[in-house]
Amino acid sequence: MSLLFQHSELENEKIPLEAWKKDAYQLFASKMSDREARFPCIPATQAFAMGHLRYGFVSYLDPGSADRRLADIITEYGRESRSFGDYSSLIVFFELEKTMRTVLDYEEIFWDLLSKVSVLDVKRWPADIPENPENPLWEFCYDDERYFVYCGTPAHISRQSRSFPYFMLAMTPRWVLDQWNAHPKKAAAISPKIRERLAEYDAIPAHPELKQYGAQGNLEYKQYFLRDDDSSPSLCPFLRALQAEKVQE
Repeated sequence: MSLLFQHSELENEKIPLEAWKKDAYQLFASKMSDREARFPCIPATQAFAMGHLRYGFVSYLDPGSADRRLADIITEYGRESRSFGDYSSLIVFFELEKTMRTVLDYEEIFWDLLSKVSVLDVKRWPADIPENPENPLWEFCYDDERYFVYCGTPAHISRQSRSFPYFMLAMTPRWVLDQWNAHPKKAAAISPKIRERLAEYDAIPAHPELKQYGAQGNLEYKQYFLRDDDSSPSLCPFLRALQAEKVQE
């Protein structure tokens, strides 16, 4: 049975889904299709409108099994993603126990999940991608696919572009971004529009770590989880977690 859902399935009221899953998707659909408060990432809204996105659901009520569930979802998505459309991304919603958490609490959950998922990867880290997140060419890899990872949380307030009622991940394959960047004129025309939307959408200016992949001074991991202010980790939590794994071995 597939772990992935598509737009048409989640819109179909006859398909049985737990209430939290229906709620998470409906809130996401509303955010992506809002004509007044327009979500800044134009390619994401286009991907939603065209049905190129795929969705997964993970219960974090049992944290011990959440990493395996997420790993299975990413594996299935990565192996089929090229058939979903040129703008495809994987959207994963999480069910967490209802308790007050800070942005930093969610940041810890985020990096803990990515680190544990990476340990489950049966394939070797791609030879063309540095393993050190402090290298500007590093990006998260799983099952021989490269991803840009976005995290949204209920704790974000100033950065509404990173705010969502459920803890959620959006994972965009590098091949999707490469196709987008293969048309430099189109990308150059849309980039300032995204920045304009971001300025309207968020209560504070764009985070200083929002830079182009591979650019001088850019570190991808600092864009994965943006805090609700201009601060960022001094050392990648993913690297720190992997170092801890090696020590335990």
